[in-house]
Amino acid sequence: MDHDTAARTTLIRSASEAGSKVFATILTRSPISRIDIARHTGLSQAAVTKAVSPLVAAGLVDAPPVTQRDGLPGRPAAPVSIVPDAMVMLGIKINPDEVIAVATDLATNVLVSEQRALAAHDPETVADAVVDVITALEQELGDKAESIAGVGVAVSGDVDTSSGVVRASAIMGWTDVAFGAALQARLAWPVTLENDVHALTIGEHWFGVGLGTASFAIVTIGLGIGSGLHLNGQVVSGAYGVSGEIGHLPLAAPEHVCSCGRHGCVEAVASTSAIEAAVSAAHGREIGIDEAVRLAHAGDPAAEAAFREAARIIGTAIATLVNLAGPELVIIGGEGVSNFDLFEQTLRSAFEAHAFGAAARCPIVTRPHTFQDWARGAAAAAIQSLVR
Repeated sequence: MDHDTAARTTLIRSASEAGSKVFATILTRSPISRIDIARHTGLSQAAVTKAVSPLVAAGLVDAPPVTQRDGLPGRPAAPVSIVPDAMVMLGIKINPDEVIAVATDLATNVLVSEQRALAAHDPETVADAVVDVITALEQELGDKAESIAGVGVAVSGDVDTSSGVVRASAIMGWTDVAFGAALQARLAWPVTLENDVHALTIGEHWFGVGLGTASFAIVTIGLGIGSGLHLNGQVVSGAYGVSGEIGHLPLAAPEHVCSCGRHGCVEAVASTSAIEAAVSAAHGREIGIDEAVRLAHAGDPAAEAAFREAARIIGTAIATLVNLAGPELVIIGGEGVSNFDLFEQTLRSAFEAHAFGAAARCPIVTRPHTFQDWARGAAAAAIQSLVR
């Protein structure tokens, strides 16, 4: 980390609550006038001006000369903008079989990306892979590597961000793993460990579809069934670090055993592995998800039934989520979106059947997310951690 980056990091971390609000607003909404910053933050224009000045001096924010607003009388508009390349953030997405990594600027634009296969799931092997992939990012960044200010790491499961502990991750087979501390001991930058769906939600909240939206939920379909909630302008992390876990709502028949060890979870019927298991059992041989999709498209009764049951359960879970939290929009993402035609009709029917009253009007839209997008979410989580 060079001197300028270190100074900028110190400035952001030591900012007052007002200063943090101003910087976050500029970060996610630039270019934006001081008047609009005041409106969004509830601060006075004098307080905004006071907070902006050190950000400009540090090279984090650009403030062009004040000009009269379109020649009209009144206060001049002085739009300010984030300087994206003032810092570089790293985002890491951990999957059971690979590690995906990106380096982004402050607006989470991807600068370079890398990935590494995982030979095993144990924390030591995964930590080695994370360090290896970060080293590769540094080499690709060249001189820009001096501007790295933080690392965000996203992993599936019950993650305590404050302590950096993965309390439980069925996909990784981890219980009470102090993974954040293990990485921090190996890396020179602050490490933020976050649940992967929460990280994706932070990215959408700050830099994606959630910007300017009062509330939304993301539901991810794939290896697991996850959900992130953005309510009242904030991503909900939960008092105990757990929120939006619709994959573990007990909506399926109790004979279905989930990877978490419980019975009747949504994931036990609707995850990729659950669909593979159902179709494989029907055909008496091992069938992967790609073949299951082909069979369903070809009209195979067992494959069609597996996707239909998954869609019914997911639709019911989304209705439960909307009934409880009342988001104005639900975004369906994850790798399962590429096969959403196999889910859509049944999912929407189940949602409409169980959504209460006006909640049934909540739009459900799809937004494809690559694993690089998940890594960008991890970078966004690191930016949020720095700002707060």
